[in-house]
Amino acid sequence: MKAMILAAGLGNRMRPLTLYKPKPLLEVGGKPLIVWHIEKLKSIGISEIIINSAWLADTLIGALGDGSQFGVNIRWTREDEGLETAGGIINALPLLGEEPFILVNGDVWTQFDFAQLLELDLQEDLAHLVLVPNPLQHPQGDFTLLDGRAYTFEQEKEGENLTYSGIAVIHPRLFEGLEWGKRPLAPLLKDAMHNHRISAAKMAETWVDVGTPERLMQLDQQIREGQFN
Repeated sequence: MKAMILAAGLGNRMRPLTLYKPKPLLEVGGKPLIVWHIEKLKSIGISEIIINSAWLADTLIGALGDGSQFGVNIRWTREDEGLETAGGIINALPLLGEEPFILVNGDVWTQFDFAQLLELDLQEDLAHLVLVPNPLQHPQGDFTLLDGRAYTFEQEKEGENLTYSGIAVIHPRLFEGLEWGKRPLAPLLKDAMHNHRISAAKMAETWVDVGTPERLMQLDQQIREGQFN
């Protein structure tokens, strides 16, 4: 199984920290955010990792290289301008192949055990989403979880409204027939939900959306104080 880490964002909410350093290279607990992901993926046996890049791409690629320092093989895609999530994935499909892959947002931090995704059988589903309790900055959530399936709010299911963690297993069929270009992921997921082709589960482990300098500093302090073991 391969994995893709999304790392092409501008990191506008993190400025001025991201003026000269791409957001995935910002550090918590003594290492860059993206390195936490790489090490977790390596620990479960995933050695083929695709990373997209745009803002300060040379800095990001220069820091991580081909992945040999982490014991993995990193392959890169470049985007002159950010293609958004789905656009970035479509651009990387030639490297990802035709089998389901793990997708991870480069700007989150989590203790989630990625190993539980390895045995996942999508069958006819197009994606499996990992959802989390709604953080303070996103109280309404993104989707409804009911009996292991994800639904849009428009479908009015009596389940639990949760937030997408930025972690998923995606089948390339989700992008079938779509042309290269700037494209968000959420509309594709919602269309698939209306066709009952998205499974989901609620994460039990710690998860942080490192979206502001304040949350970055707070997470760094919590890790260094040993609050997450």
